[in-house]
Amino acid sequence: MKRTARIVLFVTTLLSMGTALNAQIKTAHYEIIIPDGTGDSYSSEMEQRFTEYNKLFRFDPAALSSPLRVRVFTDKNEYDSYVVAALGSEKPGAVYIHYQTPANRELVIHRGSEQEESHVPHQAFIQYLRAFITNPPTWLREGFAVYFSSLKFDREKGTLAYEENLSWLETVKRSAINPETVLSSSGSFPNMQAFSWALVSFFMTNKNSDYYRSLTDSFMVLSPNASSEENVQSMYERLVLFHPVPELTRDYTMYIAGKKTFLELVEEGTQAYRIRNFAIAEESFRKSTELRNNHYAPYYFLGLLAYENKKYNDADRFYKTALDMAMSFPGATEKAMVMYARGVNAAAAGKKNEAIAFLQEAAATDNARYGDRSNELIRKLQ
Repeated sequence: MKRTARIVLFVTTLLSMGTALNAQIKTAHYEIIIPDGTGDSYSSEMEQRFTEYNKLFRFDPAALSSPLRVRVFTDKNEYDSYVVAALGSEKPGAVYIHYQTPANRELVIHRGSEQEESHVPHQAFIQYLRAFITNPPTWLREGFAVYFSSLKFDREKGTLAYEENLSWLETVKRSAINPETVLSSSGSFPNMQAFSWALVSFFMTNKNSDYYRSLTDSFMVLSPNASSEENVQSMYERLVLFHPVPELTRDYTMYIAGKKTFLELVEEGTQAYRIRNFAIAEESFRKSTELRNNHYAPYYFLGLLAYENKKYNDADRFYKTALDMAMSFPGATEKAMVMYARGVNAAAAGKKNEAIAFLQEAAATDNARYGDRSNELIRKLQ
């Protein structure tokens, strides 16, 4: 570790000798090192994140022996060189580097990278937690890192907004695991992030519940200098004190079963659409877009629902979105299906020329499925 620290110091010295100078920004809890001339939005973002974290954990900021350091790079080569010197491998976007000496610890960010938006929230929470608890339980660290990754920072507004992230839900539902296994683990295990997030989500779902109370109470038994195994045991004993394992397992299992995956919501919406229960169908499809906003199916069905309500402009807007998503699919069927629906919608809206063009494209894209029906409707329009 001493050798690594010397390497990082050497790299830092080299970078400071370059043409670009670094600005140092100090806030209530952070020290941010950023290239001169680079607009600063990190001081506000990090302080807001710290506030959100501490609303839950209630750690005493006075316990920090030094500010939490954030080092920002705008040049990829400089970022990669710095991170590789510290860790021995590349970590795109952002990474928290932990040292035994608190003053040397830092969150390193590659500003402008594709991975920045997703990696900064995850790594920022780990930096916060390990500033107070050096060796937290694995499930606590990874579960809340995923949970708080849903806190997105809007740089234009300068505010944080939370959107529930259920990307791990399908994995959790496919491979059920007893929550006791997660709570008692002090190391890595298969799908660790997925099950850690699921347990955190369970505890956090109702802030008026006994489970939430038990969770927040358990933070008080964490020791800043204890080993991971010791902190795991302390939290486990506290959490099961008022919620025996059979009870916890039952309630957790019911909670996970009640949360719907993307596929379940699409299937639910499709069934509701078939029996013309349009209100339930719309609710299901809109919820599914919150889980996966890059799949064509929900937008296609939302277009069909708008068409049924004679909201032809809204329908075409949904179809356009569905078409953009369908382009990523390897086959032509999805594109042809959407183009045919656009043709029908345009015909109903009295836009004959547009309708014919859409129908011709549907037929050309997948003639086997949409050739006859498209040509028949074109003849009626001509």
